[in-house]
Amino acid sequence: MDKLASMAMFVRVVESGSFAAAAEASQVSATMAAKHIRVIEQRLGARLLHRTTRRQQLTEVGRLYYERCKHVLAEVELAESSALELQASPRGRLRLIAPVSFGSHSLVPALTDYLASYPEVGVDLTLDNRAPDLINEGYELGIVIGEVGDAGLVARPLQPYRRLLAAAPAYLEQHGHPGHPEQLSGHACLGMSYWRRYDRWHLLGPGGENCTVSVQGPFTANQGNALRIAALHGMGIVLQPEAILADDLAAGRLLPVLPEWSFRTTPMHLVYAQDRRPTAKLRSVVDFLLRRFGADGPLG
Repeated sequence: MDKLASMAMFVRVVESGSFAAAAEASQVSATMAAKHIRVIEQRLGARLLHRTTRRQQLTEVGRLYYERCKHVLAEVELAESSALELQASPRGRLRLIAPVSFGSHSLVPALTDYLASYPEVGVDLTLDNRAPDLINEGYELGIVIGEVGDAGLVARPLQPYRRLLAAAPAYLEQHGHPGHPEQLSGHACLGMSYWRRYDRWHLLGPGGENCTVSVQGPFTANQGNALRIAALHGMGIVLQPEAILADDLAAGRLLPVLPEWSFRTTPMHLVYAQDRRPTAKLRSVVDFLLRRFGADGPLG
């Protein structure tokens, strides 16, 4: 007899309280229901039920086997449901939260490509630099810069977040190019106002050399694009993500400063709640973003 069918019958007998009720629910005879249990007991070499004229009572072995059967049957149901879900077309609206700079400069162009491929999916994107609380705030997906401390989240590594130094040609012509990070203390440096220590830059150089330098400048802001614009107007040296500065560097509007040095690389993760049955919508977005921004893929 089929092992899973016998396990399912055993669970029905236990939960319904009798062979007759389990047989009726399964649309088989009471004799067949009893045969399923008998086959299991013969295979295990142990009695699962104490049978009386009025009721069925689980033995110690029966109680353990009942719990294991429920778990196995639930996993089988999950596997089949997941297989069906894989065939479903992604649809619905996805709530996503991401850091401001990465979200506006890298994520939005990527989502444009994703939505073109999945027209039945919509995205509600929130840009916020704070650590998200996915569960309580109703987000299905988030991007986190830094380590992920919530054990209830699945964290998929993305390419590390890299920040570079740059300045406008006019600024460097007037003030000169620093040759070492220590010389930054004599320059106007544009920092993020929400950094815990925006006046201390920790830079990593060739061969793993580290340098921490105290900096100062006429302008701080809580948004990277504002600092980029300030740098474009010759206000000073900016330390910002590679994605924000890439177009200006390519066009020569900004020039690299200490190109062999960068702010210490920060881990970045795609996070979502642990869910044994992710929707086709969530799975498609996760797969797409991992292809575009995953640790082994090109920066998009």
